[in-house]
This record gives sequence, structure tokens and C-alpha cells, in this order.
Amino acid sequence: MLFVAHNQRYFLPVSIGPGHVVEVVLCYQNASKKTCKMERKHFIKTVVTGAIGMTTLSAFKSFTSGLAEQEQLMPVLFVGHGSPMNGIEDTEFSRNWTQMAKEIPTPKAVLVVSAHWFTKGTQITAMDFPKTIHDFGGFPKELFAVQYPAPGNAVLAKETAALLHSAHVELDHDWGLDHGTWTIVRYMYPDANIPVLQLSIDYTKGPQYHYDLAKELYALRKKGVLIMGSGNMVHNLRMVAWDKLNDKEYGYDWAKNINEKFKSLIQDGDHKPLINYSMLGKDALLAIPTPEHYLPLMYTLGVKGNNDNVSFFNDKAVGGSLTMTSVKLG
Repeated sequence: MLFVAHNQRYFLPVSIGPGHVVEVVLCYQNASKKTCKMERKHFIKTVVTGAIGMTTLSAFKSFTSGLAEQEQLMPVLFVGHGSPMNGIEDTEFSRNWTQMAKEIPTPKAVLVVSAHWFTKGTQITAMDFPKTIHDFGGFPKELFAVQYPAPGNAVLAKETAALLHSAHVELDHDWGLDHGTWTIVRYMYPDANIPVLQLSIDYTKGPQYHYDLAKELYALRKKGVLIMGSGNMVHNLRMVAWDKLNDKEYGYDWAKNINEKFKSLIQDGDHKPLINYSMLGKDALLAIPTPEHYLPLMYTLGVKGNNDNVSFFNDKAVGGSLTMTSVKLG
């Protein structure tokens, strides 16, 4: 058993946790008593500065040295994230996010394409600990107080960038996790012990480009990385019936009709009309007045395998002109 003294404290390594994050007990010793608590982030900092022996350091390096391929493909998700308030409220949607994490294999890492990171060119977060971004206004202070301290993985960021031959991918150290990501993953992985990265959406490119770019991410599924698009298939804030937000499943006819069309095409694996959604008529243009919440779906569909089963969850309309419909492939 390895003990390391450190200003009347010592680290007791316990286990390799989910996602290969090393868990330790941080113990405080004084003349009268000893107290211990889990202290993951402090331990990682200590490892990096060399205070822990080689046994633990080797385990830590194995986490950041890239991910080995596995036989089972990781499923892929598109998640309708809706209001930021879903990040703190106990709703049908948030409960289903928790349930989804129980139904799929525990990922080695999560890569999210969020509607809320729109950039010129493509970027990927590459910091050790991405910050929690509160990219909204007018909400309760409890929402702004939320922190989701999941680690990043710079090695995986570089590996992912290298996979994307169709784009020059910049390694980002400034962004973090926006609400399109943390409002969901904090319910899926509340211990924040699985690395989470974000890949930005290049706003200068169209749906076909993003669909094709996503195909180059397919190899990550073989390495246990959960790829998740986060947006909304139907997202027209200008037409929201604010007085109907609490009416269960209230949706305009056009919103429900086009949502069913989207689902049918996804179920059939017929992606071309989804890529060229403007050809689907007026309902599609009402559903997608701007593309940022729809384009994450292209990344989910782009990494679909030939044998992936298709299923839907959180298939509900909200406020007339929004849908929370979410997709699982695999």
C-alpha cells in the first residue's frame, strides 16, 4: 500500500474509476484523529507535479496515452437539450438522460457537438479541465451556480483532430463545456469522472459538409467514445407559445408533422432528405429557421453504422414550436 506524506496529509490510492480516472482517499492526520475524503482533482494535480510514485503515475499515463479499440461499437446519441433549466430541474427529459447512461456501456470519453459552439472553422477543446460555461441570461441564480468539473483529454483531442482529414482542426484552450453539453452529461455522469470534449460547428459550411465530416469520426466509436449531437430537431424560438410551456406535449401541427417526417427518415436510414432539409417544404423551414440546433444531428447520423438499431426517446413537443425528440443509434 502506498502512502505519501504531504503537509500532514497523505494520499491513499484506491482504484481506477470509470474512464480510468484514478480515485484516491485524501487523509488528514493530526494528533487526535484522522479524516479521509475522496479528492480526485487534487490528486491529479499532485500526480502531474511528481509527488506520487511511479505505480500510480503509470496508471495515470495509461489514461492519457490514447484509447485502445474494443469489439463493441459505442452507441451514438442525438439529444434534444431544450431549456437550460433542464440542467437543474427534475423533469421527464433529465430523468431519461440518467436512464440512458444506465442503458449504454460506460464510455471512455464523451465527445459532444453542441448547437452553442458555432465557429469559423473547426475547433476541439483540448484543455485538462474545461470550464463550465453559463452561456445564457435571465435564469435563476441556481443555474449559474452549477459547475460540472469533468476532465478533458488533450491526447484524445489531438487524436480526434488527426482523424478529421477534411478539416483543419484547431486545438482550443479557451471554450469549455456550454449548456448544450453540461446540462445533459451532469445527469448522465454525475460524478464528473469521464473526460468530456466538445467539437465546434463550422458556421461557414452546410449540412452535407458536416455529415461527411462526421463520418471521419467513426473510428472513435471503436474506442469507446460516446459521440453526442446536442440541439433540437424542431427549434423555432420566435414562434414559441410561452403561455403553453406547461401544457404537456403541446405542439403546432406543422411542428408535429415535420418531426414525424424527420423520425421516419431517420428510422429508414434515408439521410439525403435530412441533409437537404430545405427540400422538405415549408414545415422544415419553420422547424429550422437557423441551422445551429439542427446541424448536430448531422454528426449523429454521419457516424451511423450499417447494423445500428434506431430508437427514439424524449419524443415530446414543447411550447408549440420545439421538440425534444432524441435519437439513439446502436
